[in-house]
Amino acid sequence: MKLGILSDTHGWLHPNSYRYLQDVDLILHAGDVGSIDLIDELKAIAPVRAVWGNVDGWDLRHPYPEHDRFEVAGVRFWMTHIAGRPGRWQRGMGKQLADDPPDVFVCGHSHILQIERVPDLNGMLFLNPGAAGRQGFQQVKTLVRLHLADRRPQQAEVVHLDEGG
Repeated sequence: MKLGILSDTHGWLHPNSYRYLQDVDLILHAGDVGSIDLIDELKAIAPVRAVWGNVDGWDLRHPYPEHDRFEVAGVRFWMTHIAGRPGRWQRGMGKQLADDPPDVFVCGHSHILQIERVPDLNGMLFLNPGAAGRQGFQQVKTLVRLHLADRRPQQAEVVHLDEGG
């Protein structure tokens, strides 16, 4: 199974996103979507799970949660927008994660691509896909393709959207 993971689109879907998402089984959007129309664009490619971020209005906060815990292919996920990062968790996330760590924790907000294992949280995979949108300070627009097999994440593939063609 292959997941396409992105965040911080702020209402704009990079044209190269279609190329890298066309063969995924599920798209995860970790907030700051920017518009419900962007979710519709993504749904035309593959099924979508999303959480709302701090720039998202009622049109996204009503149908989508702030936190989403779910399972895909035997892998437990937790997705939210604002969480901090390993060693610098925000809003009480450290305790919540310690109480019940998922296999994969996905968040956005920082616009900083970061993928790492967190040994003190049962080897949880922390994944922030960076920012795929135009707004923000990021130099490179990114998304991540995560391959799942044998009930665990097998490979995270970073896509630099401005380099695709």
